[in-house]
Amino acid sequence: MRKSGYKIAAVLVVLAILAGGQALHEMLANGSAGHLDKADCADCHLGGKNVTVQQAGMLVASQEALCSKCHPAAIKVSHPSGFQPRTRPVAMYPLDWKGDLTCSTCHAVHGRGPGLMRGTKLGRELCLACHDADFFRKMRDGGASLMVGHLSKGIDSNAPALDSYSRQCMECHGQSGDPRLATLVDKNGVARHASRSINHPVGVNYQQATNFGGYRPRRVVERKLLLPDGLVSCVSCHHGYLKEHGKLIVTQAGSKLCYECHDI
Repeated sequence: MRKSGYKIAAVLVVLAILAGGQALHEMLANGSAGHLDKADCADCHLGGKNVTVQQAGMLVASQEALCSKCHPAAIKVSHPSGFQPRTRPVAMYPLDWKGDLTCSTCHAVHGRGPGLMRGTKLGRELCLACHDADFFRKMRDGGASLMVGHLSKGIDSNAPALDSYSRQCMECHGQSGDPRLATLVDKNGVARHASRSINHPVGVNYQQATNFGGYRPRRVVERKLLLPDGLVSCVSCHHGYLKEHGKLIVTQAGSKLCYECHDI
């Protein structure tokens, strides 16, 4: 029994080295902590200040919970995380000791490079490192919605400042986008959809809007909807990172989506 216990412990150590320990190894190899260099090790690692490569994968909570402390909206508007993928990614993108795809599958959390990305692949090239082309062909927009940049088009020069997510949406949905999906943000900050079904302001400070009355408290709204930097955004109403891209977070039936914010 004793030998068996040692074998199990050894396996766990190896898994920690292959997954969670990799980030710490990169940190030590670079000679600098980079991202999180001023953080307390005990905020994430069970080993605290005595954390080692061997037990770096032993965390006080899931990576999704830990990363969301500083990036609260990321898990909702980015690639899904915290699950076992059907197929194992290439070696450059490691799973954790449970076999889960996590934030550190794509990001070197103690790294120093742009976006803390592992390797040099970005955009479409990064997506195709794990997914085949057929995965994206089945989507309405051929997967373009999941590979966009961060530039802004179709936004009136006098429009209010938009959050980064809305600007990313407008990269494809602006005036140069597919006519069926085109959206224009006018000088009053109103997002005008091609369908003309609903036109709604974006870039509005929600807390300031509540001062006029007729709105639910921000803390209540944010239990279900996103308000990036406190602003009404495209991602306040739409799912951005789903196969059914653009799906409403709450149905419009019976004006349910409207009543998530409006208290009439």
